[in-house]
Amino acid sequence: VASKSNDSDTQHIWESLNGEASFHVGPDPRGDTLGRGTEITLHLKEEADEYLSPHKLEELIRHYSEFVTHPVSLREIKTIQVPKEKEETEEKEEKEPKDEDAEEDDIEVSEEEEEEEPEMEEVTTYEYKQINTDPAIWAREKESITDEEYQEFWSVVSKGDGGGKAEDWTHFNAEGNINFKSILYVPSDVPLALQQGQLESMSPGLRLYVRKVLISDEFDLMPRYLSFIKGVVDSDDLPLNVNRETLQESKIIKIIKKKLVRKAIELIRKISKAEMPEDDEEPEEAEVDADGNVIEVEKPKKIHPYITWYKKFGLSLKMGCIDDSANKDKLQKLLRFKSSKADGEDDYISLQDYVDRMKDWQKEIYVFPGESVKMLKESSFMDAFLDRDVEVIYLTDAIDEYYLGNVREFDGHKFRDITKEGVKFGDEEEDLAKRRAKVYTEKFKPLTKYLKKLYGSDVSRVSISKRLGRAPAIVSSSEWGNSANMDRIMRAQAFAHGVAPGESQIPTGILELNPRHPFVISLLEGMPEDEEAEVDTAVKDAAWILLDMATLSGGFPIRDPKKYAARMTRVLKSNLGVESLALAEEIDPPEEEDEPEEPDFEMPDMDGINMDQFDMADLEDLDM
Repeated sequence: VASKSNDSDTQHIWESLNGEASFHVGPDPRGDTLGRGTEITLHLKEEADEYLSPHKLEELIRHYSEFVTHPVSLREIKTIQVPKEKEETEEKEEKEPKDEDAEEDDIEVSEEEEEEEPEMEEVTTYEYKQINTDPAIWAREKESITDEEYQEFWSVVSKGDGGGKAEDWTHFNAEGNINFKSILYVPSDVPLALQQGQLESMSPGLRLYVRKVLISDEFDLMPRYLSFIKGVVDSDDLPLNVNRETLQESKIIKIIKKKLVRKAIELIRKISKAEMPEDDEEPEEAEVDADGNVIEVEKPKKIHPYITWYKKFGLSLKMGCIDDSANKDKLQKLLRFKSSKADGEDDYISLQDYVDRMKDWQKEIYVFPGESVKMLKESSFMDAFLDRDVEVIYLTDAIDEYYLGNVREFDGHKFRDITKEGVKFGDEEEDLAKRRAKVYTEKFKPLTKYLKKLYGSDVSRVSISKRLGRAPAIVSSSEWGNSANMDRIMRAQAFAHGVAPGESQIPTGILELNPRHPFVISLLEGMPEDEEAEVDTAVKDAAWILLDMATLSGGFPIRDPKKYAARMTRVLKSNLGVESLALAEEIDPPEEEDEPEEPDFEMPDMDGINMDQFDMADLEDLDM
């Protein structure tokens, strides 16, 4: 390292041998070669020649010193083509006067003289190109920064991953035990790795700087559910020469991470609370019909920007409710769901909206997990809730089952899965409900006892339902067991070990019978008075078909498709009056004479063509 101060006449050199803990400073034996400034000379090993590449050097400068205040320039070597300079003797020969006769001849031969192309030669030039041209806007006061400048800086930070523009951002100075400045961005589009569900391959979105020098872009300053947040963190309190592994485990980083998570959640909350943007379009002129009446044109429904954003990033917020127990309550307020009263494409409600609309007698939040809103709306589980005008939240994301298992309540109200047993309604008189249940249980005891014996291990219990409306029966799950939807998700695991394909165990559900339905009443009437007597085959088939219907309605798969097909075959045979399933004799049609195949194309209509107009002699001259 050679250095020359402007106030000193002597140029000094700094030296340190490899492995020494000390260094030496003395006069430079080369003399004053700099004039002023500092020169650092690096000696590279043979295997480190990649650092001689200008592209590699530019990459390192952009990575670590992109926002350094002092300009960092890289000398570029370029080879260009320039006209070759002519020697003086050649120029003199060109300036000598020409013979007049020759000049006249030249004039006679050509009026325009062609300019000779100059002889070119290669010249090597050296230019300095500044690499760190991006401004560190986080160091400025936020009042002096325009939205356009924030969006330009977003393109620098995101590197194109996360949409063309940022959805929103926050710029703040944190003060306390550790001081730092930061800008956090929420993207408008989902990063590619997050679209594919590859959370492990998501690169950290925050860069840690110390006095505008990059320390690392690999610190997990955000939890995995906020991995889409991008931005910068710059602190003057951190040392530049600290080991990165040591810094990762320090209390300072934990304090910074805690503050950043809080600010990120506040930023998302600000987006959710933003007012509906006004229409930028100019009002169109009203259309008038023939009678002079104004035709009212229905305008498309306006969608809140947060709903558009939530459709893309809602899964990450639900993951946060599972992973981050400290911020669970804040995150739950940011969730949005479809429900039985908000099932449109862009209709969503918050949990607080649901609680505010709960019935006076309602103490629990009713939820219904499943594959799609369409299937949930048409399910038999919804009958009792629709009759009572009770709102049910639809849960159609696979992560919702894990969310319910970890969170369990909101604002003191527990979540109640309506596909499980134990659903009760507070609008009924409790004493009347108990007396009614007792009578139904005693009345249908012969049927429930027989069905449990008939079904065996296919059901865990047969009971009289207190909630079914129009369905004859349904299979529900136990209160602490997996729902049918959770079972479907678990059976679809691609990396499940120890389970052969198609051999995953199907849980046994609870068969709930509707005591008011004609099918159930008819089955009860078909029970013989003597418990040991043989039950008619038609009654058995009806009982099994009832279980099949209830199983499918409950969201469970058929346990034995082969037996199910056999039962349905017997039902079709009886209804169609078919005595035997033996196949009819194969037909033996007579042989037919071969006929020429008809052309596949249609001939054009020749009625409007006069063949006399064609000269056949011309056609004969054609070379066919």
